[in-house]
Amino acid sequence: MKKILVASDTHGRNENLKNVILKNRPIDKFIFCGDGEGLEKIIREMIGDECELYMVRGNNDYFSQLPWDIEFELGGLKAFLTHGHMYGVSVSEGRILEEARSRGCGICFYGHTHRPVEEKKEGIFVINPGSLSFPRQMNRKPSYMIIEEEDNGKLHFHQAYVER
Repeated sequence: MKKILVASDTHGRNENLKNVILKNRPIDKFIFCGDGEGLEKIIREMIGDECELYMVRGNNDYFSQLPWDIEFELGGLKAFLTHGHMYGVSVSEGRILEEARSRGCGICFYGHTHRPVEEKKEGIFVINPGSLSFPRQMNRKPSYMIIEEEDNGKLHFHQAYVER
């Protein structure tokens, strides 16, 4: 069983992320959906060399050289990772779902809204871990996602929250 940590929108405030990484070790893969504001410079120290890393830049990552979006495989499915702002996710998931579908992806990871989402829409798993620094959902708890990948590729999604 592999453990995957998904996080987003730390905006340079990385204390909750450090604590989440320590709490969930060992982590096999780390997926970051953007707006780390410098996180790419220190993340390897936080997660270790043995952890696979997938990161994109967000609308507040002004000096980042990270890509705007990437594709990779997870659980036998093609995954699309982007921050989401260029697809209007604050208004609707329509454009980002269309993009994921056009790329042949079965999973779509995004951030930007600071609100967690974990659902299957039109045959695509749609995942937003929320924000570890500035949550905007009703309970205002910093959030992230843990995915467990079985040896046969089956994925189990678990929304998680940082207790204050």
